[in-house]
Amino acid sequence: MNVVVIGGGIVGLASAYELAERGADVTVCEKGSIGSGSTERAAGGIRAQFSTPINVELSRESMRVWDEFDERFGTEIDYRKNGYLFLARSEETAAAFEDTVAMQNDCGVPSEILDPEDAQEHCPGIDADKFVAATYSPTDGFADPHLALQAYSQAAAEAGADVRTKTPVVDVLRDDSGGEPRVIGVETPDERLEADAVVNAAGPWAREAAAMADVVLPITPKRRQIAIAEPETQVPETDPLTIDLDQGSYFRPERNGDALVGGHFAETDPARDPDGYTRSMDFEWAIDALEAAADWTSYFGPESAIKRGWAGLYAVTPDDNAIVEETIPGFITAAGFSGHGFQHAPALGQLVAELALEGEPSLLDIESLSSTRFDQDDGDGAAAERTERNVV
Repeated sequence: MNVVVIGGGIVGLASAYELAERGADVTVCEKGSIGSGSTERAAGGIRAQFSTPINVELSRESMRVWDEFDERFGTEIDYRKNGYLFLARSEETAAAFEDTVAMQNDCGVPSEILDPEDAQEHCPGIDADKFVAATYSPTDGFADPHLALQAYSQAAAEAGADVRTKTPVVDVLRDDSGGEPRVIGVETPDERLEADAVVNAAGPWAREAAAMADVVLPITPKRRQIAIAEPETQVPETDPLTIDLDQGSYFRPERNGDALVGGHFAETDPARDPDGYTRSMDFEWAIDALEAAADWTSYFGPESAIKRGWAGLYAVTPDDNAIVEETIPGFITAAGFSGHGFQHAPALGQLVAELALEGEPSLLDIESLSSTRFDQDDGDGAAAERTERNVV
């Protein structure tokens, strides 16, 4: 079976690896360099603390791979299970913890609700007086996206996949002669590639890739930023990835006492054009991020310094959940992860391979990730009810 994967980020390469391992003849078409879209600019979070069962299940299946990644791929990815700590300022957010933690526990996730004072045992630097409740799971953590991406790229190539960089897809080919349209390949600037299946793993470009196949997908690029800071007080390397959920501010430890800091604050660049957004960090945003973190932790005082930073793109759907499906015959969509693509890539690769080779998924029931859940108006960016916060 011939399969073309559009996109050389971690979802595309995990899909290529799983397909090639199962005997498919795979070609990956990446318009730039490997990971040059979203993967290389990700925060690297890996968590099972989600508010929807399908995302919890995607996390659990992916964690089975992350847990044995070093052995399986022969690459150390700096995977640290420090946990995730979510903090609630409002009683409304705290009340929502009850249902989400109960659901997570039912799915086998060892998350728990904590008093703010107990949360300090996991992250001593937080100001407990700012919060009314917290949740924590010790099996969450974070890894290095660059190292994981390179491992998948090498593994896909070793399994027989042809990974091509500087190879944009300029058209998706359809055969409409049989009544029901079917995708039969792609065009690149150099050649036509015939395929039994085409995988749209183009991330922030997924909407454009779908449009080439005359398919409308409600996926919009959204710019997000990250700063690496030298805090006034060093952040212990054992601290979890810690999030002030109501304010959208977060940090996690880097090495040598530094911290990765982020937050969902106002963006001057909405990044509707994924080719034209500003990739450098806004200094004003970084100041806001540090000031926000300083409000609820003791680490980020006035002597903190911004060392570097960058901006990347989320590929966002109206409800912040992914689209994973065979959208039309021969055209498989794995996109719109709203910031969750890196951590869910191992499970997504398996699901894509099952859709392409078996015609239906067996790893998980992904009916809730069908694009049919959206109205047609959502293709123009209309907001549906959001079921998942697109935090890291």
